Amino acid sequence: MYIKHKLPATREEWLAGRLQGIGGSDAGAILGLNPYKSPLQLWLEKTGQIDSDVPDNEAMWFGREAEELVAKRFEKETGKKVRRSGFSFQSEEHLFMLANVDRLVVGEKAGLECKTANFFADKEYEEGYIPEHYYAQCYHYMAVTGLDRWYLAVLIPGKSFHIYQIDRDEEQIRTLIEQEEGFWACVQEKKEPAAIDIDADILAKRYSNPQDEVITLYSDCEIDRLNEVKDLIKDLEKEKKGIENRLKQQLGDFTTGITSKGAIVTWKPVSSSRIDTKALKENEPEIYSRYLKETTSRRLTVKKGA
Repeated sequence: MYIKHKLPATREEWLAGRLQGIGGSDAGAILGLNPYKSPLQLWLEKTGQIDSDVPDNEAMWFGREAEELVAKRFEKETGKKVRRSGFSFQSEEHLFMLANVDRLVVGEKAGLECKTANFFADKEYEEGYIPEHYYAQCYHYMAVTGLDRWYLAVLIPGKSFHIYQIDRDEEQIRTLIEQEEGFWACVQEKKEPAAIDIDADILAKRYSNPQDEVITLYSDCEIDRLNEVKDLIKDLEKEKKGIENRLKQQLGDFTTGITSKGAIVTWKPVSSSRIDTKALKENEPEIYSRYLKETTSRRLTVKKGA
C-alpha cells in the first residue's frame, strides 16, 4: 500500500523531497482551502519558479518545538500511546502522494497530527471548529498510509487544549486523490492553475514588468460575472449602511445598546489626528517633497463592452 523512506537528514534534503510530490500540508492548498497558500503559489513552488522555503518566524519555531509537548499532552488526556514513525511514506498506487506524519498511535490503525494555534482562536476551537485545510491534511495521510483514523491535537498556549478524531471517509479520500492527481498533472505538464482571491501579491511580483501592448482576452464570461458581483456589492453596501443608520437611530444620544440575544452595539465618539497633506504641501513644500515617497503598482480596471 505504501513505500517507506528514511527521513531526510538535513533541511535541504527535506525541501528537495517536497518538490518530488504532494505532501499532507499541500492538500489544503490544492483544494483552495488554505487561507495562506493558493494552488497557484503551490504550483509555482513545485515547478521551481519560486522558493518554497518560507523564512522562519516565531510561530513556526514554536510549532516545531511544541510538537513533542502536544504529543505528550495527547497521551495524558487520552491514555493512548504514540510514537514517531522514523520514516516518511509514499503511496504505491499514486507515487506523487507523500506523507511525513507527526506520530502514529500505538495499538490502533491511526495517526496523530500536532498543531499549535493563536491565543485568540480559542473560542472557535471550543465550538468544534477545525480549519478545512487540517481536514485535508489528515485525509491525505489516511490516503497514503491506509490507516482508519487521524487524531488532531491543538494546543493554544496558556489557554486550552483540543482533541479531534477524524475517521476515514472513502468518498472524501477519493475526491482528494482526484484533485491531487489533477494538480500533479498540471505540475508535470507546466499547466498553470487559475488564480484565486489570495493571489494578488503573487501576481504583482510575477508580472512586475508591464509591456505597453494590447492583447486579446477570452474572458467575457469572467467580466460579465465581475460586473454582476460589483452590482451585488453595491446593493449589499447600501443595505449595510441602512441597517447601521437604523441602529444609530435607536441609540440616539446613548452610546451603548444591548439586544435580547446579548449583542452589544456601540456608537461612541472617536478622535483621530491626521496630517493635513494639502496644507503641508502649500506651506512647507520642501519638507513635503523630502518625505514624499513614490510607489508604482499596476491597477486593474474593467470597462463594460458591447
